[in-house]
Amino acid sequence: MIGQLAQLGRAAALLIVFVPASLSSAATIVVPAGGDLHAALNNARPGDTITLARGETYVGNFTLPQKDAAQFITIRTAGADDVPENGRLTPDAALPLAKLRSPNSEPVIQTAPGAHHWRLMLLELQSTTSGNGSDEILALGTVSAAQSSLSLVPHDIVVDRCYIHGDHAVGTKRCVGLDSAATTVTGSYISDCKRIGQDAQAIAGFNGPGPFTITNNYLEGSGENIMFGGADPPIRDLVPGDIRITGNLISKPASWRTERWTVKNLVELKNARRVTISHNVIQFNWSGAQSGFGVLFTVRNQDGACPWCRVEDVVFENNILQHSGGGISILGFDDTHHNRQTRNITIRNNVLTDIDERNWGGNGYAFLLVGGARDIVIDHNTIVQEHAHGLVLADGPPVLGFSFTNNIARHNDYGIMGSDHSPGLDTISAYFPASEIIANVIADGVPARYPRGNRFPSSAELRAQFVSYESGDYRLLTSSPWKHAGTDGNDLGADTAVMRAGPPKDPRDPRPDR
Repeated sequence: MIGQLAQLGRAAALLIVFVPASLSSAATIVVPAGGDLHAALNNARPGDTITLARGETYVGNFTLPQKDAAQFITIRTAGADDVPENGRLTPDAALPLAKLRSPNSEPVIQTAPGAHHWRLMLLELQSTTSGNGSDEILALGTVSAAQSSLSLVPHDIVVDRCYIHGDHAVGTKRCVGLDSAATTVTGSYISDCKRIGQDAQAIAGFNGPGPFTITNNYLEGSGENIMFGGADPPIRDLVPGDIRITGNLISKPASWRTERWTVKNLVELKNARRVTISHNVIQFNWSGAQSGFGVLFTVRNQDGACPWCRVEDVVFENNILQHSGGGISILGFDDTHHNRQTRNITIRNNVLTDIDERNWGGNGYAFLLVGGARDIVIDHNTIVQEHAHGLVLADGPPVLGFSFTNNIARHNDYGIMGSDHSPGLDTISAYFPASEIIANVIADGVPARYPRGNRFPSSAELRAQFVSYESGDYRLLTSSPWKHAGTDGNDLGADTAVMRAGPPKDPRDPRPDR
């Protein structure tokens, strides 16, 4: 009897379950230091909460199993929230959190086929420290052939205020894989997602349909900080869609410029539709493994098995894109494999600043359009390029449905320039037929080379229109003639007050059951 009691005591030390009076109600499952998290995940019922000990480390490769009911199971650090709801976690605030670490190159947390209604909250997820780090830290679904139908896609998953990071010395290939549906990543700090000789991402999605909400995070990746597409999805006709990327700081450490990590860009869409990218600060990108453009809308049928791949219905608005060797690059068609045309891209009310070839390499163009995309709107942007080849660079088939209105920029060397054509009207006729290019400020440009209805002040006159050009305050002075001078009656350039107001509430509530 005494031996049986001793065994019971040891078992209780590994897993403690608090069951409410009603057995049908949610329970709290306590997994103390050294406890069996695998068992807790398997035994948890919909609505339960699994709590992990503060500051303790749990080593393993843990799988979120599929459960039947549609109530969230929460895995979290025990105790009071160290970061308020709707706040953003920092590494310092994560010090007391429970830590889950992979012992190998496999994810520390992955999902079983069809797993759903899991919430990861106030946790630190770590890559292995050996070799090249983990290939993926948090794998929500998979891009492998094992996930070849929508019925196998995990869904209804929330990652809330988590610290997810590679090893500082060796990095990791991918911090979060979003091959899932109905997934939210919010308030998290995702860093040291870096590799040498390979692309690495903070967040990447290839084989999940969405919707995705990515809001109020710090995202750090050496290849692409955030990317959708780039691997052919095994699920036929799948295009990640209904994506909202809002209120994030998307950045690379400038110190990486003297290190060997493979650097490409900050945001890239290769297969995506119905995407809103708004109210983000997107910064620090330089010429490395690519030419230095910070944001890419570049449709790709990566390995030839995705002829349905597309980039369409994208709104890029109210962002600050800064400290980059180029601004935004748009590709109409993959130049290797057949795919759908990039179309319906709106770039509106952004500040692009320090887009500078001298500071960051590249060519310093604000916009690159190649391969014949269509229905491209660039409207009400303020563009600061002190050292650049020009403003818009074009190549390939013409861009039909091109609108460039109400922007403030400098001409620099070539302004609007296309391959084998002269700047201005010659390029516009060849690459942007029947376009709308009006009500722009193109400082230092030659009026005779551009359509009527635009303004061509000197660079000094341009600088004088802002509250403080030198310190980056790009509000127009109340006395500026560019106030209310837009085609819509609004001020020329970006409305920075709208940008400061932050993103509106997502109609898809990012925190279920609150």
